[in-house]
Amino acid sequence: MRIVLDAMGSDDHPEPELEAAAEAHRLWGERITLTGPAEVLASRVDPSRVDIVDAPEILEMDNKPAVAAKKKPNSSMAVGMRMLKHGEADAFVTMGNTGGAMATALFQLGRIKGVRRPALSPVFPVRDSSTVVIDIGANTDCRPEYLLQFGIMGSIYAEIFLERKNPRVALLSTGEEEGKGNMLVGEADPLLRASELNYIGNVEPRELYDGEADVVVTDGFSGNVFLKTSEAVAARLVELLRTEIEASPITAAGGYLVRPAFRRVGKLLDPTEYGAVPLLGVDGLVFIGHGHSNTHAVVSALHAARKAVSRGLMQALREGLKDSL
Repeated sequence: MRIVLDAMGSDDHPEPELEAAAEAHRLWGERITLTGPAEVLASRVDPSRVDIVDAPEILEMDNKPAVAAKKKPNSSMAVGMRMLKHGEADAFVTMGNTGGAMATALFQLGRIKGVRRPALSPVFPVRDSSTVVIDIGANTDCRPEYLLQFGIMGSIYAEIFLERKNPRVALLSTGEEEGKGNMLVGEADPLLRASELNYIGNVEPRELYDGEADVVVTDGFSGNVFLKTSEAVAARLVELLRTEIEASPITAAGGYLVRPAFRRVGKLLDPTEYGAVPLLGVDGLVFIGHGHSNTHAVVSALHAARKAVSRGLMQALREGLKDSL
């Protein structure tokens, strides 16, 4: 399996990426290819375990995405995605600028035929299961037909990645009743109803977390707010519980007994466990993670990319979209 990792993506690059590449070799016995300035990376890796492809330019977090994608053709992102385009890699992983990654992917790889807009699609932990939410930030302004395509791509992703047969697809809205929501939701609803998707109508965030849908479709602005709110609330709840448990000797003793349960819950809510999410719709497997990712998050991202490759996600998307669009 040929996975390429952007060595200059994270905020603390290249340490998390270098450590993750070494860990990947230990876990899976595979060589990860790192893209980045060879003069920076060469002395810091074991050449028997990690490959380096020189990419002297870096796409920084404050660079304007579209401009940088064109003006930095030798960035660590661009070089890695060109390898993907030319069949020299099976997947590309970056923890870099999300807008820059999307712009570079569109410039280097293009879209799968018929796709109007690519979309980011994380998997959320819900009651007794997992749910794909699409889009969570790639497209802040959307048209109804974009949401239809998000539903199609999300359904294929859930079927392949989560092994769900005939996934239940829903629209994120302010109410589960038909007609609730803004103009975009109202115009997207009939398109989804007329499709061949297993569309079940609107869901509120509560129903989403109750696991009532396998795929939840939304525009990138609402999806990004939902994602960041969920992460912030989860982190705050963990912090509050820890503070209250440590408030007295009695609760501290009880907290010690339930510590394993808290660890399991914390792991479910920890964004470093999924590491990165796929940019569905571009013509190649591209996974994008948080800039503040640590080594564990990068390893999780590599694991997600390996899973997508092994299950044939890219081929399924191409074939499924060809039949649906």
